Amino acid sequence: MTGDSIYYIAALMMLAAALYTSVGHAGASAYLAIMALFGVMPEVMKPTALVLNILVASLTSWRFYRAGLFQWRLAWPFLLGSVPLAFLGGSLSPSASLYRPLVGAVLLIGAIRLLWPKPMTMIPPSEFRPVPTIAGVGVGAGIGWLSGLTGTGGGIFLSPILLFLGWTGPRMASGLAAVFILCNSMAGLAGNLASVGHLPPQLPWLMLAVMTGALFGTRMGISILPPRQLVRALGLVLIVAGGKLILT
Repeated sequence: MTGDSIYYIAALMMLAAALYTSVGHAGASAYLAIMALFGVMPEVMKPTALVLNILVASLTSWRFYRAGLFQWRLAWPFLLGSVPLAFLGGSLSPSASLYRPLVGAVLLIGAIRLLWPKPMTMIPPSEFRPVPTIAGVGVGAGIGWLSGLTGTGGGIFLSPILLFLGWTGPRMASGLAAVFILCNSMAGLAGNLASVGHLPPQLPWLMLAVMTGALFGTRMGISILPPRQLVRALGLVLIVAGGKLILT
């Protein structure tokens, strides 16, 4: 991150944080996409995304919890499975030849989630089913490992699973995802503390940018429906960045 690029990166991250936090996410997949578009090195991308994720997810978790949109009885099976595996995934340092296509695939999956949101809201509240404990732990473990390995919080995977399977509604899924992302991001970073040595000197500017976006996004997500068209536009950015990582 050199020259004027930091200003563009910070502005895009602020927008991404606003959009992602409106649905309870912290934006790691978008931060990775933005850094990929500007040619940031993989060893810088992962710890930077995790630090920004922890910061944003802390605010998002607190605001959704205050709004009564988090239930521990729903969250604990996912966290039980995810946190140890996120720590393990964070301890691994895949080569650039593996990391780039892996993150690219994560971004493309995230794009599908953003570009195809309508089916996730079709199950009536009366039909929501309790989360089976074994299934919750298993889902959490798989997402936790992938989130630690790639430097994301895993919310981009958890939310659609919750909604597709009818385990909760959109707003409650957002609150659960926020806490899930926070715990996984902390575990992933703890799994490889040495990676913080690659944090960029411009990190404070990025932190300020994402917190500004998160303040607006969480307010929007708690009291207003997310801006569907902007979220879809962000999905297109993820497609571009994911394709760039896979093909280069």
